[in-house]
Parts: sequence; C-alpha cells; structure tokens
Amino acid sequence: MIAGQVIWLSACANLPYYAQAIDGHFDVVRRSQPISTIIANPNTDQKLKHSLSKVVQLREFASRELKLPDNLSYTSYADLERPYVVWNVFASPELSLKLKEWCFVQAGCVNYRGFFSQAKAERYAEELRSEGYDVYVGGVRAYSTLGWFSDPVLNTFIGYSELDLARLIFHELAHQVVYVPGDSSFNESFATAVEHEGVRRWYESNGTTLEQTVLNARQEREAVFTGLVLRHRKRLLELFQSDSSDAEKRAVKARIFDELRDEFLRLKTEKPEFSVYDRWFAQHLNNALLATVSIYTQLLPAFQSILMQHDKDMERFFDAVTKISKLPRNERNSLLQKAVEGNPHWAVVDR
Repeated sequence: MIAGQVIWLSACANLPYYAQAIDGHFDVVRRSQPISTIIANPNTDQKLKHSLSKVVQLREFASRELKLPDNLSYTSYADLERPYVVWNVFASPELSLKLKEWCFVQAGCVNYRGFFSQAKAERYAEELRSEGYDVYVGGVRAYSTLGWFSDPVLNTFIGYSELDLARLIFHELAHQVVYVPGDSSFNESFATAVEHEGVRRWYESNGTTLEQTVLNARQEREAVFTGLVLRHRKRLLELFQSDSSDAEKRAVKARIFDELRDEFLRLKTEKPEFSVYDRWFAQHLNNALLATVSIYTQLLPAFQSILMQHDKDMERFFDAVTKISKLPRNERNSLLQKAVEGNPHWAVVDR
C-alpha cells in the first residue's frame, strides 16, 4: 500500500503542477461530508454504513489505545468517483537505486511526484522515460496532509477489509505524529511500525482467534516477500557500485530481475498463498518499482526494536522517535542501525 502526502509547492515549481495539486486537494475537501451525517441518512447504502461505522471504531481506538492524534481526520467521507485519489510517479537512473527527488515547502524533498490525474501522471512518466529513467507509476488510495487539514475517508479505500482499513488509518495518522522533511524511508518505516503494532492490538482486543491467525500469516507472508525483494535490491546495489562497464551492468541487471521473478515463481509453487503477489510481479520490474518496497520497510526493524525497548508504550515510543527525528541525518541513521542491532547504547539524549 503506497500512501502519498499532499505537498505544498515551492515558488520555483511550475504553475500547472501547482494548480493541479491545489485543485485536486480542494475537490476532495468539497466532496467531504461528516460520517455521522452519512450514517444517520436512511438512504445510505447499508454496506457503506457498516464500513463507516467500523472506521469510527478504528478512529476511536487509534486515539485511545495507540495515542495517535485525536482530531477531525477520518471523521468525514468523500466519494471521488475514481479508484485512486492520486497517482505517484517514481523514477531512478537506469544504473542506480537512488530515487529522483522533488523538493517542496513543508514536505521537504520527496521521492515521488503526485498527480490527481492519471493521464497527467502517465504523460510525466513518459517524459522521464525519454530521459533514460526507470519509472514506476502507482495509484494511491489515501494520502496525509500531515495534520494541516482534516483528512477524509475516501471511496478509494472504504471497500477494504477490516484489516486493511485499520492498517491504512493507523499508518496515515502516524504521519501526523512524526514527519521528517526529506526522509521518506524514515517517515514510511516509522508509520509502518505504528501500523503493525496497531493492527496487532486491534485484533488482540477485538478479533477472534481465527482473525489473529490470519493476521500473523499475512505479516509473515509480507516479511518473506519484502526479504525476497530486498535481497535482489542489494545485489543490484552492489552491481551498480562495481567497476563493471555500463554494458555489463545492464546485462547483469536484467539477469537479476529475471532471477527475482524465477525465485518468486518457485516460492509460489511451494506456497500457493503467495499468488497474492502475482499482480506486483506482472509489472515491468525496474529500479523504481523496487524502491516502492524498500521505502516502507528499510528502517522498519529499527523502529520495531525501539518500540520493544520502550515496552511497547506508545507515548514513550513517540517521544523517542521525535528526538531521533531532530538529529542530523547521518547521526539519525547511525542510531537507527544501532537500534536494530540491539545495541544498548542507542538511547537518545536531549539536544
């Protein structure tokens, strides 16, 4: 699941892009209605009413049990009449895993450019491909305004299962707790850690034994998928940093992607439940696509370790992560690496 942020553009950004971002967001705002009003309306579809009622429960749980912001986010609903709210464009050089960055006011530099129109996203992607970039365009079902606005529930994800609704709401609210401009891996890995802990607690409190078993199996499956992708990403990184010629790098790069796909097929043969990733592997595999996995998981073990070291106390965890977020990037990354290694000297001091 990819979650974008609405980003407020610097003066140097081109005006058409600025205009589509502002217009797109305020169209979402214009369509929003209070969830309480929709539930009270006797003409509301019963399935929608049930899903919105579940959102109300998840929203209350998020504030009460996870100490996530208690505000008006996810207390309204908007039907956008399309499957995604925005489409994000990711790009990386052909022989590098470093994603192209775009810099904005408030959000800092981010590793994608979001469009409220799929056609505009695809046109921009073609421009980048013509410049030699590996490009991936991904539809996004939700985004966070980082607390600047009250984010609504959208039709793009209201049809999710209870598990996926919980994951999305906990993840997006986490962005309102800690957000480091210009560090996507930090932001997304932190939010993913909150999401994982949140769904664990939700099903522990509200789920059946079967539902908890399904959750555990899914998280184990995701860990295997992530590990598979990151192993091959590491091989690519080593390749791109080598002294091989560009021609050799291109040939080996293609072979690594073929081997990634072959390993997935073998895994799926042994464990048919991994067919849930068929759609991901049906896409054109390239550097940019792999980055959409690593952004959300690269630092996840570090944040999970910090959470454990604080006895899963969310307020203490958030306080520790807030302090870490204020450190210079190199120092921040070094500290997170020590956390994942279980180093007892990782603790942050006030600066």
